[in-house]
Amino acid sequence: MELRNIAIIAHVDHGKTTLVDELLKQSGTYRENQATTERAMDSNDLERERGITIFAKPTSVEWKGTRINIVDTPGHADFGGEVERILSMVDGVVLLVDAAEGPMPQTKFVTSKALKLGLRPIVVVNKVDKADGEPDRALDECFDLFANLDATDEQLDFPTMYASGRNGWADMELDGPRKGLDALFDLILSHVPAPKQVANTDQAFSMLATTLGGDPFLGRLLTGRVESGTVKAGQTIKAMSRDGKLIESFRCTKILAFRGLDQTAIDVAEAGDIVSIAGMTKATVADTLADASVTEAIPAQPIDPPTITVTFGINDSPLAGRDGKKVQSRVIRDRLHKEAESNVAIKISDTPGGEAFEVAGRGELQMGVLIENMRREGFELSISRPQVLFRDIDGVRHEPIEEATIDVDDEYSGAVIEKMTGARKGELVEMKPAGAGKTRIVAHVPSRGLIGYHGEFLTDTRGTGVLNRVFHSWAPHKGVIPGRRAGVLISMENGTSVSYALWKLEDRGKFFIGAQEAVYTGMIIGEHTRENDLEVNPLKGKQLTNVRASGTDEAVRLTTPVTLSLEEAIAYIDDDELVEVTPNAIRLRKRYLDPHERKRMAKSA
Repeated sequence: MELRNIAIIAHVDHGKTTLVDELLKQSGTYRENQATTERAMDSNDLERERGITIFAKPTSVEWKGTRINIVDTPGHADFGGEVERILSMVDGVVLLVDAAEGPMPQTKFVTSKALKLGLRPIVVVNKVDKADGEPDRALDECFDLFANLDATDEQLDFPTMYASGRNGWADMELDGPRKGLDALFDLILSHVPAPKQVANTDQAFSMLATTLGGDPFLGRLLTGRVESGTVKAGQTIKAMSRDGKLIESFRCTKILAFRGLDQTAIDVAEAGDIVSIAGMTKATVADTLADASVTEAIPAQPIDPPTITVTFGINDSPLAGRDGKKVQSRVIRDRLHKEAESNVAIKISDTPGGEAFEVAGRGELQMGVLIENMRREGFELSISRPQVLFRDIDGVRHEPIEEATIDVDDEYSGAVIEKMTGARKGELVEMKPAGAGKTRIVAHVPSRGLIGYHGEFLTDTRGTGVLNRVFHSWAPHKGVIPGRRAGVLISMENGTSVSYALWKLEDRGKFFIGAQEAVYTGMIIGEHTRENDLEVNPLKGKQLTNVRASGTDEAVRLTTPVTLSLEEAIAYIDDDELVEVTPNAIRLRKRYLDPHERKRMAKSA
């Protein structure tokens, strides 16, 4: 059977996973009476809740005697480590673009990786039936994007389709019949080349591992594309590191191929197909699995370095151990190293005391997803404010710069530009009308300036603005960027908060807690209206007397407290504060800084 391997690229919420749903349905992958779910490829709980793709996942469909392996790629740059490896498995990409928004920062990030690998794109303008859709403008912006990314003439001569993934149709013309996805299937068969590895079937077996998974019955599973030869179930093969050193020899206990949404055991995997192999105990991502006669490892795609670091520590607050079962530093270390093994974009290092761990990654969202997964597994953690990683280039200190693309109502554009280009040291690159009374602003801003800005941005734009960011480049250090201006309200007592006390303190600021919540000394319970921190007593009840008179008691009506999400809490805290994360709670607290750490933080600022 002929093969085609493709990846689908799209920005967050441009309809990629919904389109894959329709491809599965219309190719006959599902039985007529089979129960199906919406966004079937988003199998992880967090993916379903947030509506984003976090993990790259292959699937396959059959069309006119050809098997098409489709890889659903993450749409956010924080998960770019997944994207960079996945693109090395495919021979073509389908770029999905929203007809109203056009290509966005994450689209640019993944597309640049695809073009560098020489992959020829197919552009699908999605959601053309939306009222605010401008498919011609979106198409022009795609061409400009490819040109800016130094695409070859062959890549610039890309075929175009207009589609509505939700309604299940794609046509070569905007005013086409709108009946189904047959035209898209046919275009993939004619435009995407067959894997060149198919010609290497008579050579010795070799395969580059691109993703690591696990199965309770089979153990470790390494997924990748067979580069040469064939491998049979039961065959003895070896794993080599990037430099060709032997890691282990093992018996291939199972070969799993992607057939629709399921993985099916097969006897033989041939060159060009994407499969998972079981049986190894040590081999991991970027290692080469090969026949015993192979001596050279397959070159692995280089991964972009991390840009931020967050300290994960044990939860040592007075409320520690009440919610979670996994609280020891040893257990936290093992879990983080397990994560780093499968996610090559994350780097783990121990701090001098050994009780905390520096976790370096791509961005706040990637860290937030890791922390959220750990708290659901029963971990209790204390998390520090994200710190930006610096580089010395030719003796000059450089810092990461991000490209921020912002869509705001015209009336708020001035406030946003002032914040971006003022204290946050950003540079305005482009400003243009985006239609429907909105303005699109593109600015290059230091990563330090964007940490903790999102909440302020939503306030400035009355919740109507949309901010997307992606790593742009390294640039010389921009100087001091001021942090949060407001101080915090800190509890001076241990106990349970009282509504009367909070009511009396409401003129001091806004609260993060309500009545009848557990508090302790040093816990941050709100934001002060002034710049200094203030210690308050949230336990102080009303002094009662034995004299009663009608009408003298006032009804206590508390303002609804501000509830911070995990990412908002991590971005909100200052350098001398921590986020306490448990399975059932997210709290903020002050922490003691030793002189060594104070010196390090002053240097990083």
